[in-house]
Amino acid sequence: MPELPDVTVYLEALEPRIVGARLERVRLLTPFLLRSVDPPPSAVAGTTVTGLRRLGKRLVIGLDQDLFLVIHLMIAGRLHWKAAGAKPPGRIGLAAFDFATGTLVMTEAGTKKRASLDVVRGERALRAHDPGGLEVLDADLATFQAALTAGNHTLKRVLTDPRVFSGIGNAYSDEILHRARLSPVRLSQALDDEEVRRLHEAARAVLTEWIERLRREAGESFPEGVTAFRPEMAVHGRYGKPCPACGAPVQRIVYAENETNYCARCQTGGRMLADRSLSRLLHSDWPRTLDDWEARRRPAG
Repeated sequence: MPELPDVTVYLEALEPRIVGARLERVRLLTPFLLRSVDPPPSAVAGTTVTGLRRLGKRLVIGLDQDLFLVIHLMIAGRLHWKAAGAKPPGRIGLAAFDFATGTLVMTEAGTKKRASLDVVRGERALRAHDPGGLEVLDADLATFQAALTAGNHTLKRVLTDPRVFSGIGNAYSDEILHRARLSPVRLSQALDDEEVRRLHEAARAVLTEWIERLRREAGESFPEGVTAFRPEMAVHGRYGKPCPACGAPVQRIVYAENETNYCARCQTGGRMLADRSLSRLLHSDWPRTLDDWEARRRPAG
């Protein structure tokens, strides 16, 4: 899922291309993309782009006449900048936004179509799409700690809750927790002041570093390589590969469609974490420590 760094770079690439440009029309290739009724997409034809902003993981295109396009890419949605009037790909194409300067194509891979588009009028209607999470890059330590400890949940859950923190999802939460050397299943209210400070610093550092990295990758081009799995990441999507900090194999917890990656040596004191389904299935066979896990991987004899 495109998260804060990816959405930020998308918006920065769109700014010189569409701000001040006329939006000629919106071509919807599937009726399931549009989640709003009034105003209709036809209402934005002929309007001019006045600005861009981010609401959590959503991209917002501001138009005159107090209109807004709210794009939520979800897991597999992506944006592509094409020549004016370009034809979207048939199988994965969702929509095309025809500007006087070019066409923004929205696609979504996979069979589960979750990406969405809303057309809204007015700031009040727009605010209804804001989950309200704290912007970590703008928050001091005290504000961050207040948001973190308002409830008592696992760090993985609280970091990815859009009502608590804005724009952080599965990938960057893994990277933040690894940088902070904290277990994904630690409870937020159980952290001491030093651990909260480490988490705050790690969140700001990881998000800032990845924004800069993605900016450099894109350069003057439109970002086309948006993905949640990057070889430069420390743990996310790197199950079984060596942790860059200590060399231990990266571990994972899989629950429903979400995967949490972590280093047992750096983050959990060598303790292996098990998701509920694995725990029920394996019972006492589940390795309790990293040493147990590595011993079971070694061939007998």
